[in-house]
Amino acid sequence: MKFRDNAAAPGLLRQQGLNSSATIGSTGAVLVKAPRGKEAQLIQELSSNPDVEYAEPDEVVTAATADPYFERQYALHNVGQSFTDTANTETVPAGTRDADVDAVAAWDITRGGGTKVAIIDSGVAIDHEDISHKVVARANFSDTIIDEPADYDRYGHGTHVAGIVAAEHNSTGVAGVCPDCTILDVKVLGDTGAGSSSAVAEGIDWAVANGAKVINMSLGQSVPSLTLEAAIKNAWSKGVVLVAAAGNSGTQAPIYPAAYPKVIAVAATDNNDVKAPFSTYGEWVDVAAPGVGVYSTFPNHDFVLGLQNGRHKGYDLASGTSMASPIVAGVAGLVWSSDPDSTNESVREDIESTAEPIEGTGTYWEHGRVDADDAVSEE
Repeated sequence: MKFRDNAAAPGLLRQQGLNSSATIGSTGAVLVKAPRGKEAQLIQELSSNPDVEYAEPDEVVTAATADPYFERQYALHNVGQSFTDTANTETVPAGTRDADVDAVAAWDITRGGGTKVAIIDSGVAIDHEDISHKVVARANFSDTIIDEPADYDRYGHGTHVAGIVAAEHNSTGVAGVCPDCTILDVKVLGDTGAGSSSAVAEGIDWAVANGAKVINMSLGQSVPSLTLEAAIKNAWSKGVVLVAAAGNSGTQAPIYPAAYPKVIAVAATDNNDVKAPFSTYGEWVDVAAPGVGVYSTFPNHDFVLGLQNGRHKGYDLASGTSMASPIVAGVAGLVWSSDPDSTNESVREDIESTAEPIEGTGTYWEHGRVDADDAVSEE
């Protein structure tokens, strides 16, 4: 909740038998713990008080991941490619279109130049040979206590997302879209892939303070949060590009933070360059990117997504708008590094204006499927 008059806060909270925590980042809001079952009543009562600007629940956010996955990556550079579904051992027919984002072609211009991309997620594994050394700073805003540093990402989602952005282009494993970008690891999701909107808001604030040029959020909640939106607006005002997964409901229902105007909302496409069946879509979605069968890094230790879905340690495929979003975040990192005069407005404009107008553009998403090479070449 947020007070209009902070001086009135202690008395008002005492009247309700409540205590507040420290301010949530730069938002001016505070986190108040309400008795179980009384949350809705308290929100209604507090919202009607003239000293309260707003009161809202601290909503649960979850990783935006879908279950189907395939054998090979195609998103960086590919013209029509078949896949083997490792769960069902069935071959998926080759795609008929050039469905990649031309990242390899973009590397002739830039590979990222150390641009900082914040991954607000479940953490990045500390012991992975292809992504851990790309992390330049970490912060934990989740409710998970880390007993064993090597076990930092027990869910696996954040490690996969980080690899999509910035896995090093070398003789090991995979390459990220922006292989010379660096990673700010912002852990807000715990071992079950869930966290809170206040944790995401704090994570955004930390990322901004630590020099992020791009923030990726492969997570979402079904209802808006004024606290989260305040953190988004603050990050945009500080010159940061924000990217988020549009969700995997297969409907037009908006997901937050992706649906906020200052965020690039990303839908998922497949190797035929068409909308993935699971992808959320609609006029509020900005762009699309490959999100089916995206090959990337996973922790080398046991992790929940591996135990539940049979994904392998080290490297494997995953599908979802969670995978499409970091592809766009990686493209944003490339665009930032391609022009020393870039601003967050110009980076977003370059990404959206050069997106390929594939089938569904104007209905499923506004601008098309992103193209890294065209975006970094834009003047």
